[in-house]
Amino acid sequence: MSQDLDQTTFKLVETYFSSLDCPRSLTTYLLFTNNEYEQLVNLDCNPKDYGCTEDFRLAYLATKFLSKNRFLSTKIDKEAEALKKFQESEYACKEINKRGFHWKVIKDLSNEWLHNAIIQKIWHTLGDFDGDELFDLSNWGPGVSLDVKGADTSPTNKFRKDFGTTRPFDDFISQFYALAYPTWDLSNRKFHVGNRVITVPKNSKVDRTIAIEPGLNLWFQKGVGQMIRRRLLRRNLDLNSQDRNQRLSRLGSKFNHLATVDFSSASDTISIATVEALLPPQWFCIMDLMRSRYGLVKGIQFRYEKFSSMGNGFSFELESLIFWSIAVSVCEYLHISSKNVSVYGDDVIIPVEAFDLYVRTCAFYGFTVNVQKSFSDGNFRESCGAHWYLGMDCKPYFLKELVKSEAVIYRVANGIRRISHNSEMRYCDIRFYPVWRFLCRQVRKPLFTSNGYGDGGFIENFDIAKPQRCKFGIEGYLTLALITIPLGYTSDDHPILLARLKGRSSEMSMGNLTYLRGRVKSYRKRLFVPRWYNLGDWI
Repeated sequence: MSQDLDQTTFKLVETYFSSLDCPRSLTTYLLFTNNEYEQLVNLDCNPKDYGCTEDFRLAYLATKFLSKNRFLSTKIDKEAEALKKFQESEYACKEINKRGFHWKVIKDLSNEWLHNAIIQKIWHTLGDFDGDELFDLSNWGPGVSLDVKGADTSPTNKFRKDFGTTRPFDDFISQFYALAYPTWDLSNRKFHVGNRVITVPKNSKVDRTIAIEPGLNLWFQKGVGQMIRRRLLRRNLDLNSQDRNQRLSRLGSKFNHLATVDFSSASDTISIATVEALLPPQWFCIMDLMRSRYGLVKGIQFRYEKFSSMGNGFSFELESLIFWSIAVSVCEYLHISSKNVSVYGDDVIIPVEAFDLYVRTCAFYGFTVNVQKSFSDGNFRESCGAHWYLGMDCKPYFLKELVKSEAVIYRVANGIRRISHNSEMRYCDIRFYPVWRFLCRQVRKPLFTSNGYGDGGFIENFDIAKPQRCKFGIEGYLTLALITIPLGYTSDDHPILLARLKGRSSEMSMGNLTYLRGRVKSYRKRLFVPRWYNLGDWI
């Protein structure tokens, strides 16, 4: 057994690969047992190599199972790989900024009409900038900032401490504080040169770079992001839901009429010149003031070539707006219906006929399509976490952590059960039963629950779970479940009042209770189930 794994995790992985019983699972099993972890995480599964849905599904499930794990030791320096990609993106943005978008460059696109159509699409979508709307919609994000770190990243604590900002933005916005937020004391502002770049886990091959922003900049960046969301929603593009992308990707896999497009480092390749060329001047100027123009990475300060990085409060909405406007304009130029165009961040659904021109147009603006995750032909499509092969759900389960605690065992077992009961099957696939059964045996007093009520127990059928029927005429059942709740503290001061009045905040609060990020406790509690949904029998 590998020295990196405990016995339960090792046996789980071994049982999982054995249960799949296909050529690819044998390959992954041999690599795993021989500690060839680098080869294991670098394995790829090409859908075009398979002609049968079930063959591809099993191979795909085997390939992806450990692709995002955080416990196998490899020689890959994931942080170095992430910083290398970050520097490459900065260089790409620098080249676009040097080239610019003057009329000679636009003629090189060989389609001035398309460039102007993209600009008009964005201008008509955004309209005039509304300052009152900005102050109403601005809010805190759920994560850390330069001045608020640790477990307590609640809006309450941010109203107490988060006064970090950059001088260019403060010079512009400070004159409006007293009028917009008369009860919020912003006199103790702390000035930062820019943001700080760090890396966070992404998968087994590379980390992800994000930038931690000054708090007040992030407050207003989130406001701009919400403004763009509102305007895109008027164009029938809902950035609050991934359902449309997932549904259209399934149809694309069945009928091969829609392509799924994914980008490499999308938010890191939004160059300053691209945003200045496409956005209305008023929007560009205000967003340019509130973004961080300088960054700090490994103690070294640098000036950004990109307009906004991951961690900026409006990056997601900005990239969605740009990719959507390019997609719709390309369809109009080719006289193709754009009713099936859908965008969620860097996940784009577009008609197959428009795919090639869309890729070339995006490249002109500095965006690189990820060819490994983009599909315009064949039977496979992937978008927003949905994986389809000829309309069959092939979404894999990713084992990311060691299987040590009871809560993790429930979560992994239920994840295995869900992939065994995909959209085309009436019952659970019996091949996965040994894996599920093995996990059940790891809990001395197992709890059982129903699908749709979290992972507080093993999802089971009604006759095995045997829930207790409610009394006194109440229709439903009671089942014992493992409940995990965040730890919190109580307070009674002005910041918590501001947090409660700002009702759209991400903080879960009741009365004067504030919950801490990442601090939880678990206990067993009776859970009320109004109706009992069977996930399906093992056959």
